[in-house]
Amino acid sequence: MTDEGDTAFFYDEWGRRRPGDRRDLRRAALLADTLGLPGLPALTVVGSKGKGTAATYASAWLVAAGCRVVTVTSPGLRRDSDRIRLDGTAISERDLAGLGRRLRDAARSLPPHGAGYLSPSGLFTLAGLLYARDAGADVVVLEAGMGGASDEVSLVPPTVVAITQVFGEHLGVLGDTPAEIAADKAGVVSELTRAVVSLPQTPDVAAAIEATVAGRTGRPVELPGLPGSSEVSELSALSGLSALSGPHRPNALLGCAAARRLLQVTGRPAADAARTAEVLASVRLPGRVSWHTIPGATLLVDSAVEGNGAAAALAEAYRRWDRIDRVLVCLPDHKDLEGVLAALDGLPVTTVRMPDRESLRFTRTRDGLDIADLTPGRLASFGERIVVLGTVYFTGRVLDLVGADTTRLFAG
Repeated sequence: MTDEGDTAFFYDEWGRRRPGDRRDLRRAALLADTLGLPGLPALTVVGSKGKGTAATYASAWLVAAGCRVVTVTSPGLRRDSDRIRLDGTAISERDLAGLGRRLRDAARSLPPHGAGYLSPSGLFTLAGLLYARDAGADVVVLEAGMGGASDEVSLVPPTVVAITQVFGEHLGVLGDTPAEIAADKAGVVSELTRAVVSLPQTPDVAAAIEATVAGRTGRPVELPGLPGSSEVSELSALSGLSALSGPHRPNALLGCAAARRLLQVTGRPAADAARTAEVLASVRLPGRVSWHTIPGATLLVDSAVEGNGAAAALAEAYRRWDRIDRVLVCLPDHKDLEGVLAALDGLPVTTVRMPDRESLRFTRTRDGLDIADLTPGRLASFGERIVVLGTVYFTGRVLDLVGADTTRLFAG
């Protein structure tokens, strides 16, 4: 048995936040100091999409090289314990409750919060660092919750930073333009950062990233993910990713490139090619072009949130199917609903709302299906071949409905 009060602590202050309140990095830093968290080499992943894929493949690469790796991602695939992993395997609910208890006890020494709160993603990050110390980890891989400089991952000076594609998501929160958002995300770097690797970006975003990184580190931004580049070919051959297709391949390659740079700058032995190929071939990412079967239907589930991602997911579906009976789409207001619907033109679409996620607004899909009404039977009623697209909170709920195994993401 676990104490739900211990895990509820992760959401306590966030649940009591008031309009206008922001996450309180100052108090989060004080909490980190109180806990005495370890100064381990850190590979931090920021970006608008694909961070979890990059973090998972980076972790797998490092494990293949003999490192003991704790990974923190946001949110969990199905449950909160999925957020923290040791060598690709999620921690137990009991371990998570124990971490929550220790965070709660340490937080009692903090000054009272005013117009700020300890955010859930920040507290899970601190819990992951605490677990890394307990587990004797060699390296931590951290996925930013939303931003970079404005996110609690910035409390950990990153050794290497990986930047996935950045686009106009969270406009008005992280910045008013994609370039401003990119500057916040790239702002996670510090003077201790030894390398920054990025996927190709639009010109304005690339310029913002380069200026931010140069201003804080004096280093250039490395671009290992250029299509047709020698490094992409080398990474694909070395890691066994040449057969990986679909929208998640660039993010997987980025994670591999970042992990290789971490090994280089920390003086650790390079990964053995055969061992690396073996471990990376075992990676399974539920909710990233993943296939699932329930009585009466087969589902392709993908966390696409913009038009290009949706189009890529459809292409994967048509590799196996000659028709699609229904597409379920769940996108809150800050996602690219118009772009996704345009990519789905001509297909039967049902939109889904998640009114129980109070942080997400669904004003554009008020008439959609309520997530509470979605059951395995209801899924099967849509047809034999179903594509499920949307925010990770939604795909996580669908993974839960179909009983997807999210405990172990790769064989270490």
